Amino acid sequence: MQPSMTDRYRRWFDYERDSHAKVLASLESVPAANRSAAPFQRALTLMAHLMAARELWLFRFGIRAEAPTEFFPTGLTLLEITTRVERVQAAWSDFLATLDDASLARIFEYQSLDSGRYRNTIDDILTQLFGHSWYHRGQIASLVRAAGGEPAATDFVFWTRQSVY
Repeated sequence: MQPSMTDRYRRWFDYERDSHAKVLASLESVPAANRSAAPFQRALTLMAHLMAARELWLFRFGIRAEAPTEFFPTGLTLLEITTRVERVQAAWSDFLATLDDASLARIFEYQSLDSGRYRNTIDDILTQLFGHSWYHRGQIASLVRAAGGEPAATDFVFWTRQSVY
């Protein structure tokens, strides 16, 4: 039996949760002496940005009462970002548990950061968010390497592959 689209998004979210844990571990691998350097700080900002984007969409969906105040938060510690990741992922897990395939087609209107008014389906936004995460995780991997750490391998195929031996 073919999985439903909501089941597919939940599976992708499980993959994303695992990937974010690996990214956080890769950030931990950066030597303490390099953590004040620009590459590490930029990597932290991008990870915080991923969570801010997810928070923003929860707000636009009517799940969260307030929008994030910063879209590229700076000056956060790795511990603060880890806490934010856990909180945001819990909220998304709860939200995804409420969805069915019919709700993915729901059209909603929202105001963008540039003050324009737009409409999309839930499906459109979930697709965007997963692509957005892939994009920035790649940037973070490059920054972690530049800061002297070991980047995380977060390719989807690595997460899904099964050994035949």
